[in-house]
Amino acid sequence: MRKLVRRAALGVAALAAVALLAAVYPAVAPAPAVPSAAAATTALGSPSPSASPSGSPSPSPSATPTPPPPLTFVRPMSPRANAANVSFAARIRIRFSAAIAPGTPLPKLKPKVPGAWRIVGGTSLVFVAQGHLPIYTKVYVTVPGGSGGVLAVDGARLAKGFTVSFTVGGPSSVPRLRQLLAELNYLPVRFVVPVGSSYVSALGRESHQLDLISLKPLSGRFLWRYRHIPSGLSAVWRSGVSTVMLRGAIMEFESDHKLAVDGVAGRAVWTALLKDASKHLMTKRPYRYLEVSTALPQTLRVWSNGRIIYSSLCNTGIASRPTARGTFPVYARYRSTTMSGTNPDGSHYSDPGVPWVAYFNGGDAVHGFIRGSYGWPQSLGCVELPYSSAAFVFRYDPIGTLVKVS
Repeated sequence: MRKLVRRAALGVAALAAVALLAAVYPAVAPAPAVPSAAAATTALGSPSPSASPSGSPSPSPSATPTPPPPLTFVRPMSPRANAANVSFAARIRIRFSAAIAPGTPLPKLKPKVPGAWRIVGGTSLVFVAQGHLPIYTKVYVTVPGGSGGVLAVDGARLAKGFTVSFTVGGPSSVPRLRQLLAELNYLPVRFVVPVGSSYVSALGRESHQLDLISLKPLSGRFLWRYRHIPSGLSAVWRSGVSTVMLRGAIMEFESDHKLAVDGVAGRAVWTALLKDASKHLMTKRPYRYLEVSTALPQTLRVWSNGRIIYSSLCNTGIASRPTARGTFPVYARYRSTTMSGTNPDGSHYSDPGVPWVAYFNGGDAVHGFIRGSYGWPQSLGCVELPYSSAAFVFRYDPIGTLVKVS
């Protein structure tokens, strides 16, 4: 009972305290809420829920998606812009700032090159040629931009397209050069490639499209074109030092195609070689070879298609002006010319009208010259023949023909 009386007394005291505070601090009514301008409208001017004409709340609008950052090209591309002597085996790589979408508009090449673009590493477009880039050619790469530009996975596009260029260099493979010259019949060997269990002519397998002809050595082998091959010729080939033979073949090819004759496979030679290979055009001229023996009686023999077709006595250089030994390609020819020089005694000579001349080593040439006899050293280094013999040999010693002096 005492506890209840004590609680009632405490309650009365609390009520008295509240009344005293109310008298000291009068109550202040809160101000009515005023909607802000931001709360009154949504994006693009939509009314806010509190301003709904019907008086009922409107559904909350969805947030506007953030546009993806613009797609950009990441420098440098490969090959670099304006690069020179680019490898014909190079791949073209263009890198971007974001992952590229499958089905994106692709860059274009000029001239057109067989091959395909691929997405590599997500952010790069890489062009892989089916064969090789066009040699000795300026290639233009145009990358599309704008509404039809390169497309990223996130929907961004390359805003502005651009065009860059580079220049492709040429091949330098000597083994492949030998293969092509053999295929076109400029060497005494032919080149064959394996097909199944047999071997077939490599030329017949070459593509008719220039950019698809391999510039790297093919798997195959060389076979002699004829059963009987001069020992001097086979020795040059087997030794692996085929520089003279190859140079002679290049020179003959240059002469046939009316190119400057220097025995060097440069731009003009490679371009013409690939063109002929694409058309499967081979020379029908037999392979010729001249053998000069300085043993008495001195003789010159003409080989054609693996057999001796002509032989004649000849004169080579005297002891003080011997004809150089070795194998040399014919580099210049004249039906008639003036020969001049210095005699062993220091006097000068000038012989006009020397016929059927084929220079093969410096001032040494096979040509016609009238002598009282033939078969022993009488010249100043040249290989002299009777006029009738020189006229016949001249038909078989075109530019590039190898002359072996032993």
